[in-house]
Amino acid sequence: MKILRLLNKKFLSVLVFSLFSVSVIAEEKPVDIWNIEKEKSDINSVEGESLENLNDGDESNSETDIFNMQSKKKNNSIDLNEDLLSNEIKIFGLYDPDENGLDINMWINSDGDQLKNIFSKLKKINLSDDAKEIMNISMLTNAYMPKKNITEKDFLRFKSDWLIKNSNLDLIENYLIRNQIFNTHKELTIFLVNEHLSNSDENKACDILMKNTKPFIDEYLSKFNMYCLVTRGKKDEAQLILDLKKELGFNDKYFEKKMNYLLGYSFEVDEKISEENILDFHLAHKTNPNFIFEPNDNTSKIIWKYLSSFNLLNSFKKIDISEIKKISTLEKATHNKNYPEKDLFNIYKRFQFNINQLLNLETSIKTLPKIEARALIYQKILLESDAIKKLKLLKILKNSFEEDNLSEAFDVELKKFLDEVDPVNIPDNLTSFYYTNIIIKKDTKNKIKFNNDVLHQSKLLNYFSGDYSRSKITKDIDNFLKKIKKNKKYFFSRKDQMLLESLKSDGIEISDKYKDLYKIDVSEIPTDIQVMINNNEKGAALLRIVEVIGQDELERIDDDTIYFIISTLNQLNIEQLRNKILLKVLPLKV
Repeated sequence: MKILRLLNKKFLSVLVFSLFSVSVIAEEKPVDIWNIEKEKSDINSVEGESLENLNDGDESNSETDIFNMQSKKKNNSIDLNEDLLSNEIKIFGLYDPDENGLDINMWINSDGDQLKNIFSKLKKINLSDDAKEIMNISMLTNAYMPKKNITEKDFLRFKSDWLIKNSNLDLIENYLIRNQIFNTHKELTIFLVNEHLSNSDENKACDILMKNTKPFIDEYLSKFNMYCLVTRGKKDEAQLILDLKKELGFNDKYFEKKMNYLLGYSFEVDEKISEENILDFHLAHKTNPNFIFEPNDNTSKIIWKYLSSFNLLNSFKKIDISEIKKISTLEKATHNKNYPEKDLFNIYKRFQFNINQLLNLETSIKTLPKIEARALIYQKILLESDAIKKLKLLKILKNSFEEDNLSEAFDVELKKFLDEVDPVNIPDNLTSFYYTNIIIKKDTKNKIKFNNDVLHQSKLLNYFSGDYSRSKITKDIDNFLKKIKKNKKYFFSRKDQMLLESLKSDGIEISDKYKDLYKIDVSEIPTDIQVMINNNEKGAALLRIVEVIGQDELERIDDDTIYFIISTLNQLNIEQLRNKILLKVLPLKV
């Protein structure tokens, strides 16, 4: 390898780009993975095209890059006009706008300051599944980016922040790979590979990195990629890259020592353990056959997760109950979902209590340290046969965890206990506790039950699933409204109104003689959303709808709120998404 010192700078550049364009990774700008400036002529001679410089980690796509990205993907099959082929315009997403009734200009008219404000609010909300679905649609639909009061970098960061918060790893992977934006979204890329590695799936992490077609700019990702080359049996490539990096100024002694061991150039075990990042920690584990590490309160969440997934917490399984500090650490780790609840409660079982303490629990827990008190309560729960008394004890234990900001440490096990309780027998003072902590299992087999005496529950709903011809729906709705008008006792509900207004929005003719059946009140739409509608800000309006839904499932939202959501989608002609919502909230299901 010493011969590399004889290489001149130009030959180094050519060699680097040749290597990455064929086997590992290639970057589309005159900056290689070591951030060394090269002459454009040299780059052109290697890659055969002129590439733009990257600025702050953002990448510029060529006409061919953007066109191919969009045309080769089934989900990205949108019609591109000539303006889209400009390097000035970038589109990153997963969904064709037509899939959900959106369009490529859905963000164009939006004010960045307003978007920043909405994003800031959404970051603080734990969104329901319904809200998440709409959020994904708004964030991952192929569209031009907003330009007013917001940079491309900021807007892309909003996407990354959302995807990280949502933590749908498959979705993130598809987004990065389809758009080849590993560098543009380096934080998202790092999050994805780190998550897989911390879940003891280094193979998956490496698979993702190998699907990148451009050189990594970020040094962490570059090092991760080198490690992956070694694990894939491409040691010569990894060695060459490392040598070239060193020639060009790379200096990471920790990483180099670990790599030399993996490459077989050193047999001396370096016992140093770095917690700076999960890759460094993993390298310490992989290069030390006798690896031992005991976490503490300062250990990061991701390393706790790594230790748990790699079954490296054996020392805690033999913990002595007198080691209160260690048990406290485990409680915190359990709260952070880095230590199994069942293992924590198995430790609780090992505490020794006398019969008097068990019989006089409420008095005993006042004099015991918090950890011992929780162990006593848990043991009493296991011994209690009366369902109501057990429920009261579960509440006391949950409160104890909450008082120490450890509420999530008693989550999974609590739900197991509550699953055994018959809700019919729960007293009023415990119903709130029960329903707050129990998982309400949704029956996915529920089917729509049609009731042709009620407009919004009738077979007219089939129109929104595409099972109705236009001529037939016009005739049938007329007959139904005729029947309603004759029935003086019929109550025309908000849900009836939603159905009828959606049909009218789609151009279905409704006779004027039925206009007195109900009254439209457009004032119920929030002012800011109505302004977005008037400006055709489809993307921003969807974000506000997400904010309105928040933590609630659509089926649990009041009819007035659902009405203005449907009205908003009608005015914006977002029919596909509207239909999905209507089929969730209108039918009677059994």
